[in-house]
Amino acid sequence: MNKTILITGASSGIGAGMAQEFAKKGYNLAICARRLERLYALKDEIEQRYQVKVSAKALDVTDDEQVFRVFKEFKDELGTIDRVIVNAGVGEGRRIGKGNFAINKATVETNFISAMAQCEAAVEIFRSQNSGHLVVISSMSALRGMPKHLTAYAASKAGIAHLAEGIRAELLGTPIKVSTIYPGYIRTEINEGAGKLPFEVDQATGSRLLAEAIEKQPVKAYVPKWPWLPLGFAMKVLPLQLVNKLS
Repeated sequence: MNKTILITGASSGIGAGMAQEFAKKGYNLAICARRLERLYALKDEIEQRYQVKVSAKALDVTDDEQVFRVFKEFKDELGTIDRVIVNAGVGEGRRIGKGNFAINKATVETNFISAMAQCEAAVEIFRSQNSGHLVVISSMSALRGMPKHLTAYAASKAGIAHLAEGIRAELLGTPIKVSTIYPGYIRTEINEGAGKLPFEVDQATGSRLLAEAIEKQPVKAYVPKWPWLPLGFAMKVLPLQLVNKLS
């Protein structure tokens, strides 16, 4: 029997890309996002190309009750959920103190509070199964405080990285695994209007490398490994003036 992966934020970007990559590896999929028409298109494309089952449901991750309900519906429909990838998030953010508190608040609530709801719902399922793999998509920006439009975003991604580590500490010695993934710059719909980004890769490459990293069930992984693994160590100790150049 094929294992099943639940991916949030799967209607576009690396969510959709990872869905394709894991279908290629033979996984059944539970995909969810706000844009149901895009999910159905992705479902049809995957089922035509690969011998896997795909279930698609609308989900707004900022609706906590809906998160728990949809995750349970997937579990009831598919029998087991072997991996949950907490991917849904937003890349919005503005400079602090420039009159855009509402945007920054929404960014933090979506990327942290909503991610916490997804983790809660996933781990409830995994505890009932006594098995599972929780994957939290953080960001390289989580490693240090970042300037400009990245300040609130980076803080929210640092928050979910710490959340994932706390969950992992709780579950040490159990069959439930927890991975924190730190992607570098991946060119997707969310940042298509931005200029050249440091060490960026395209969506297809980023999605493939993310899937390969996640399959290894690491405690944490920097993606792509080069140059972000050595840069990750450097970012923790470099002066802020140098870290700023990565923003």
